Parts: sequence; structure tokens; C-alpha cells
Amino acid sequence: MDVQSLTLLVQILDAGNLAEAARRMKMSRANVSYHLNQVERAIGQQLIRRTTRRLEATEIGLKLYEHGRVIQNELLAARESIATLGQELSGRVRLSVPSGYGQLAMSPWLLEFKRLHPAIVLDVLFENRVEDLMRDEVDVAVRVLSEPPQNLVARDLGPVRFVACASRDYAARAGLPQRLEDLQHTPLLTAAVIGKQLRLAAYQEDERHEVLIEPTLISENFMFLRDAVLAGLGVGLVPDYTVRDLLEQGRVVTALDAWRLSIFGTRMHLLYMPNRHHTRAMATFIEYVLERARAAGRAELPPR
Repeated sequence: MDVQSLTLLVQILDAGNLAEAARRMKMSRANVSYHLNQVERAIGQQLIRRTTRRLEATEIGLKLYEHGRVIQNELLAARESIATLGQELSGRVRLSVPSGYGQLAMSPWLLEFKRLHPAIVLDVLFENRVEDLMRDEVDVAVRVLSEPPQNLVARDLGPVRFVACASRDYAARAGLPQRLEDLQHTPLLTAAVIGKQLRLAAYQEDERHEVLIEPTLISENFMFLRDAVLAGLGVGLVPDYTVRDLLEQGRVVTALDAWRLSIFGTRMHLLYMPNRHHTRAMATFIEYVLERARAAGRAELPPR
């Protein structure tokens, strides 16, 4: 089996379907399918199972994919070494960050990184979900998770603390919840997962409680929820970075401070594919973000 055949297999499995593989390889779908059939015929075994939703590697297909990915990464690294010899650090990094954390915490970091490395192209997506980093062609994603996916490398960026907060006007007018159970009868402003009941986890020392809540205003955009809190529409359940400046200014107050609150997870993670070639630009960016998170007091030192 030659390198070209291995590269074809890697491209198809990374894309997830023949149509996307054809787009990335600038070939017709029929041409990609033909070459795949030729490779399978030459080997005498099926390498990819065709399902209604996507393509899946067979056992032999997965083994060949892993070999192909290593070879492709080495070739990319060799080409990059030659192309960048004696040159300014360049390349492209496609990054996906949560809307609130990206704008309120990471935005200054990204702008500084761009000033430090003007030749690197930063492609920044502000969104709260990336189902498949390969399919969406994302190099690095930042997400709030309790347990990161096992198929991704996860670097810890530090804890995420949710707060129950409201504007001073709302607190004076309607009062603030004093007990966790009060949240069930309070107009809540927060994010939610479509199709799932929303449960708030609350921790006090070793004690853990859960409260089923029904928000009256739901959005994945924490900047919008921040505005809703300021407008006095209810009690926000949001990450602390969303309203930190408003708390310092005294425009927003918090409740249930004795509890550590969590909805979607307790840690912020930087995620990337374990078998994808790390360009110098991507490796530099990852280490830069980890260093900035540590300096901000959010991240733990990664294991060595």
C-alpha cells in the first residue's frame, strides 16, 4: 500500500463522508469513491463501513488510518520546516471559543497573540458547541466540561465558577434566593441543553445537592444573559467571568455565596485532536493560551 492510498484513507475518515472528503481534496465524489474501491480491492479487505450518517473505519481500516496519520504528520512537519526555515512564525490556527468566555476573558489574549505573531492567521469562531473537531476543521476548541471526551487531548484552563446574581434594582424589588430550593420559584436567566431537564449542582465542602430548575429566559449567549441581568429580568445563573466587572462596580449582587454552583461543568478545557499534526503556529498558540490562563490564576500546571 503506497503513501497516496494511505493519505486518501486519512482524508476520507477525517472528513466523515465522501462528499466532504471530495470538497477538501478538490475531487468529485465519484472519483473519491472509485479510488477508495480500488484501494480496498487491492488489499482485499473492506476499510470503511458506509452508514446512513457517516463513514466508520473497520478494524484494519483504523490500523491503516493510524499509520497514515503518522506518515502525513511527518510529511507536513518536514514541509513546514523547509518552508519556514529562517522565516517569521506563520501559519493558520482555527479556534472555537464559547461566546461569553471568548469575548470577556480570551479576547485580550487573542489580540495580544496576534500582535506578537502578525504572520499567523487566527480564524476565531464564537460558538458553544463543536461536535466533531475534524469535521468542522477546528484546530483548537475551548469548552466548559466536567469530563472531557476521551478521544481528544484536554488541557486544563482552570475552574469555572457559576454565580447566582441579579441587578441591585431587582434585588431591592424582589429579593434574592436564600436557599437552593428558592431557585425553583425564581425567574432564572441561564443557558440550557435542548431536550434535557436542567439541573443545577451545588457543592458545600463535601456535600453535593441538585436542584431541578426551569429558567424563564434561556440563551447560549452569555453576553445576552449579562444584559438581561442588568435589565432586572431575574436572577442569572452564569459563569463568574460574565459579571466580574459588574460585581466590582457594585451594579450586580450575588446570592447563595456559600455554595459552589455548576450547570455544565466545573472546568474549562482546551481541546485538540491527539493525532493531528501540530504546526509551529498551533503549538505556539496552545502554549501561549495555557500560559495566559496560568497567569490569570485559572489554569493548573499541565503534567510533565
